[in-house]
Amino acid sequence: MSTHLEDYALLSDLRTGPLVSRDGSIDWLCLPRFDSPAAFSAILGGPDDGRWKLSAVDGEVIERRYLPQTFVLETTWRTPTGTARVTDFLPLTSGRDDLVRQVECLEGTVEVEHDLRLRFDYARATPWVRVVDHHGREALQSLAGPEGILVTGPLLTRVDGDDGVAQDGTSAEPGAFSAAGGARTPRLGGRFRLEEGDVLDWDLVWFPSYADPPEPIDADQALAAAVSFWTDWSSKLEVRTTHDPLVLRSLLVLRALTHGETGGIVAAPTASLPEELGGVRNWDYRFVWLRDAALTIEVAVAHGLTEGACLWRDWLLRAVAGDADDVKIMYGVGGERELDEKELDHLDGYEGSRPVRIGNGAADQYQADVVGEVMIALGMLRDAGVGEDEYTWGLQKSLLRYTETHYDRPDHGIWEMRGDLHHFTHGRAMMWAAFDQGVRAVEEHGLDGPVERWRELRDRLRAEIDERGYDPEIESFTQTYDNAEVDASLLQLPHTGFLAYDDPRMLGTVARIEQELTDEHGLVHRYRTDTGMDGLEGDEHPFLICCFWLVEQHANSGRLEDAEKLMAQLVGYANDLGLLSEEYDPDAGRLIGNFPQAFSHIGLIRAADAIAAVRAREGGAG
Repeated sequence: MSTHLEDYALLSDLRTGPLVSRDGSIDWLCLPRFDSPAAFSAILGGPDDGRWKLSAVDGEVIERRYLPQTFVLETTWRTPTGTARVTDFLPLTSGRDDLVRQVECLEGTVEVEHDLRLRFDYARATPWVRVVDHHGREALQSLAGPEGILVTGPLLTRVDGDDGVAQDGTSAEPGAFSAAGGARTPRLGGRFRLEEGDVLDWDLVWFPSYADPPEPIDADQALAAAVSFWTDWSSKLEVRTTHDPLVLRSLLVLRALTHGETGGIVAAPTASLPEELGGVRNWDYRFVWLRDAALTIEVAVAHGLTEGACLWRDWLLRAVAGDADDVKIMYGVGGERELDEKELDHLDGYEGSRPVRIGNGAADQYQADVVGEVMIALGMLRDAGVGEDEYTWGLQKSLLRYTETHYDRPDHGIWEMRGDLHHFTHGRAMMWAAFDQGVRAVEEHGLDGPVERWRELRDRLRAEIDERGYDPEIESFTQTYDNAEVDASLLQLPHTGFLAYDDPRMLGTVARIEQELTDEHGLVHRYRTDTGMDGLEGDEHPFLICCFWLVEQHANSGRLEDAEKLMAQLVGYANDLGLLSEEYDPDAGRLIGNFPQAFSHIGLIRAADAIAAVRAREGGAG
């Protein structure tokens, strides 16, 4: 049985995002980047697909937490003979890619054990492992193709038995590996006894196999530096809602999903976690969607984080540079354009959900809404006082030319339908928003551009949407121009400025969404999957960002009590560390989909902000 997603914690060094289970197993780790091949893939299969479990023998977890405002994870174990604390973190050290695990015995005596199974390249490559001398201490060096990993600390050795320990019941002797010949091993382990006050450290560091391993790290210094980085960053946040802890954690998650050097913001740190257990809707989210990143920038700017927004704007400039006529909806972390989708047949999938996919074929789709999202985010950045230069404004003018070129083109929609193309009402409204932002930039900020042409295209889109995207018989906007379905993306129409939250047409649309897309628990589905529109088999669970959009809509349209009630329900779905996945299964009480998901955390922040803003206008507490 797979570990439930709510039992995982995220670690981050602004380069990658491993997942650590409550029982101490790191089941997902990509090095050196979010979108690099995984060294630990157990979450998509089993232990033999790669993991590193560190646990207390005969122990139970009695507490886990992040150190306040950080991604330093503390897990406290209690055993019949004592108590120990395991601290897991990624050092934020430039030029290094480390994972540190520190154990401290708090009282009595405790024995801890390791189960380390390295499987490079999504468990397609088993490394050669040997004991090496590393600055005067024995260490384990693992090599496979271009990748290398060095594990330092009390030496782990080959496990010969099937019960997780060596044949003598402890750890094998160091001589189990030969520095001369090496040994091909499926499993490394060992047991280590600690008394009160004892501290043991292990460090796993990635390096190119053709280079020398990095020098040893000072775990205590690295820990202090990681805590300092996260707390310093958090201190700059402006948060004033009744859900401050979860809003703060959500902002931290969005920062954790941002590559510190490139500025790319990934949608999630994981791949192929299913939208339906046992189903085929399994996608790789470790890439930078322009839409998701733009929505992240919006909430970042709203909370005073303009510096990170500028870093993403620079990433966008590089990614689109030279190809403004062929804008992709997503890119690699460094701006790569080739994200070919592949299936990994050797992995069983999370709870048997196959195929397991890496890469994402949606990268080649045309989605009409994307430029609008980008223009809104950059407009917010501009309104916050961040100036434009010829390159940043030139990029935006190029995006508007791209939108004009594709003005009449049907698309795949915000949800990346793999069926027929349509004119999606949400997408057309986002095109309206793109031109509206261009007009505003000229009229309100004095920038240059063909404003009369943009105004003409904007006004033409408004008339078109009013005529073809709204059905007066059902008193609702529709999913596409050629059907009478509703879509949760329509909840975003007021956010673009296209119409007010309390416009009668919007209220009619909300009523239809509540009737057709909301389940008995009050949770919102993206759209009806039984129409065949998306070209996929199977079903999916309620989509959390859509639920938060409904909170935002209610708050801004006079239904504050309904907004607060739904908000209280939704924040209860976050795990004990404040993390949310893409979807939620209310019947099973489980988080579903890639985890943690930027979309869901963006939705939480915006919903909390909307409630706080309405309360402030009404004179209540934020």
